Amino acid sequence: MSPIATEQEVADVGAVLNNPVTPLAERFRALFTLMGIGGPQAVETICSGFTDESELLKHELAFCLGQMQDVLAIPTLTNVLEDDSQPIIVRHEAGEAIGAIGQISSLPVLEKYLTHESEPLRQTCELAIERIKWMASKSEDSPASNFTSVDPAPAFNANKTIPELRNIILDPKQSLFDRYRAMFSLRNLATDDSIAALVAALDCEDSALLRHEVAYVLGQLADKRGIEGLSKKLKDHSDDPMVRHECAEALGAVEDDVCQKILSDHLIDEDLIVRQSCEIALDINNSETAKEFQYADTLTKIRNDA
Repeated sequence: MSPIATEQEVADVGAVLNNPVTPLAERFRALFTLMGIGGPQAVETICSGFTDESELLKHELAFCLGQMQDVLAIPTLTNVLEDDSQPIIVRHEAGEAIGAIGQISSLPVLEKYLTHESEPLRQTCELAIERIKWMASKSEDSPASNFTSVDPAPAFNANKTIPELRNIILDPKQSLFDRYRAMFSLRNLATDDSIAALVAALDCEDSALLRHEVAYVLGQLADKRGIEGLSKKLKDHSDDPMVRHECAEALGAVEDDVCQKILSDHLIDEDLIVRQSCEIALDINNSETAKEFQYADTLTKIRNDA
């Protein structure tokens, strides 16, 4: 248990998260508060939410458990990954979270999905396996980064040029793991040319999973130079909702009135996960305390209301 929260306070935050009639934006705020608190009770509370009806919320539950890197979450994440009744986008995020936690003992369950009919699920488990093996090999240290996220692949340590990185991420003949490494290297550089390379990767036709992660990375950068590309993909109804939803959340991280207009226009989108993502993105965009992972503190509100 984190010293900043009592058991009752964690329970109170959990009650907000797991109340299906509470507005989704408030539930997201509670989720990220629990992620910040950490500890067994917070993990257990987040794990209890996978019976919810919202694909977006369950996807985000898995994401947060991966970022927390607590082995206590592995049994639940494994169950979610193996549950055929769960949406692919939720199962994919559970697989990615297992990779983020990084236990060698998780390899057998991930390997079971290397031939799955769903390409995003196959590719997610492939990346998770590669990440776990890379972490276990300790052949090189992770490069320094201004971002605190636990990424599905490490950036390259080698001093690769932006043209080299661009060529890797755009080349479908490269391994997906290396393309992800190039992507995170481009993110860390955060220059005009590196962001342009990431925007170009939004159009990689061979992998919806890669496109969705590129959108996530552009959201981390929260740079106005990504708005046009993200907006274009959000408006593309022929693309996978996995990609479009991530574009919406990325636009929510950019402080610009144009983003609010784009997101508002998609609050009536045909895909529920896209509509809900726009709702969450607008809440993040409107928040004065917007941050990379925790943009609002439900614990503070609970204490103020006490």
